Amino acid sequence: MRVLVAEDDVRLADLLDESLTEAGWRADVVHDGRAAYDRLCTDTGYDVVLLDWMLPGMDGVTVTRRLRDLGLSTPILMLTARRDRRDRIAGLEAGADDYLTKPFDLDELIARLGALHRRGGHPGDPPV
Repeated sequence: MRVLVAEDDVRLADLLDESLTEAGWRADVVHDGRAAYDRLCTDTGYDVVLLDWMLPGMDGVTVTRRLRDLGLSTPILMLTARRDRRDRIAGLEAGADDYLTKPFDLDELIARLGALHRRGGHPGDPPV
């Protein structure tokens, strides 16, 4: 299973990459929102996306909204330090399928990604 990890904190991105790989995922990592958007517009083979809200270049909510506007249905889990109820609602209304706040439990994150994969869009969505 493939996951795109968009996280600007390099140490956290490395930890996510290592943990997801150990759990059987194939993780690709980008460190800014524009790179995540471009990757998802050209590579439709991801099973899920793990997307930070506060990314340089383009924030995660904008990435999510633009991808959904293009018809991409790949499940998105927004991972962010923004804990306010209004922020969680905004992320979900932008098109995120799930929302997890930092700090988080790695086992829970991996379980949520698996659940999204089981019930969500699959690779092979039409290219955007």
